[in-house]
Amino acid sequence: MKLRPEQLSGHLKKGLAPVYLITGDEPLLSEESSDLLRHSLQQQGFSEREVLHVDGSFSWEYLLECANALSLFAEKKIIELRLGSSKLNKKSSEILQQYLSNPAPDNILLITADKLDGSAKKSAWFKAIDNSGVIVEIWPVESNQLPNWIRQRAAQIELQLDDEAIQLLCDRIEGNLLAAKQELSKLSLLFPGQRVSAEDVVDAVSDSSRYDIYGLADAALQGLSGRCCKILQVLRQDGTEPPVVLWALSKELRSLAAIQQAQNNGQSFDAVCQRERIWGKRKPLARTAAQRIKPEQINQALQQCAEVDKIVKGLASGDAWLLLTSISLTLSGTTLAL
Repeated sequence: MKLRPEQLSGHLKKGLAPVYLITGDEPLLSEESSDLLRHSLQQQGFSEREVLHVDGSFSWEYLLECANALSLFAEKKIIELRLGSSKLNKKSSEILQQYLSNPAPDNILLITADKLDGSAKKSAWFKAIDNSGVIVEIWPVESNQLPNWIRQRAAQIELQLDDEAIQLLCDRIEGNLLAAKQELSKLSLLFPGQRVSAEDVVDAVSDSSRYDIYGLADAALQGLSGRCCKILQVLRQDGTEPPVVLWALSKELRSLAAIQQAQNNGQSFDAVCQRERIWGKRKPLARTAAQRIKPEQINQALQQCAEVDKIVKGLASGDAWLLLTSISLTLSGTTLAL
């Protein structure tokens, strides 16, 4: 059975399925759906939880062992299988189908995965989940849907935004819902019980930009390594999610790579800035940074971005914040030995 994220809450009030698959490439909505399911299961007595990370060394037979293992206190258990971007081969597909053919009554299997391609959706294991459980597909919020999404999320935290403020936020976050959530939370603290205008949003940005992801990006482009480290420290202490920082840094890296490629091809700097949405005072910063940083440094930093993405998804071990520091220092013209 397939459900939209907003239908999951109603389904959980009616009964439980033995297996849930939450899949998509929008981290915030995927995590919120997973949290909703975990919370509901905990309220219904599933007090034990085991998390299995699928990587190159994962033994799929352990899924069956985990399901058959009896708890010392006979507690109900959530088995969380984190696929990430991993693909199932014939053997792993057969083992998963074997589990689904006779799921343990006191276990609920929660599978989380990145966006699945067409071949995965035609696979036997996907069809088995569809037949015996629930599939929640997370779709990105399109640009034309984003203003209404922001308006609804603001209403949930009793924050009132006028239309210009909403549009300004849409332009600023560029579709990153994690960033949108944090911006809305900040505005609700700064303007409790007030109707927020575009001017208020600009003022809030001005007041805090030294220590937010946008201030980090500007500091990196200006070559201010010390300020980058300070901002990262503040972001970490304030509870900023690593994917939000990763989004800001990887966006700058891709823009610089595009500028370098365009200049090599004899294209106009202004044209590539317009395409990459680099405006005003940030244009000379981007030009200087593109001249300062070597293409191979950008490629290495993008590889580190991919590694951070794996770490935050549980597909690799490591310190995401240390790698984010290295990436920001590369942008600012300094190398951190890891």
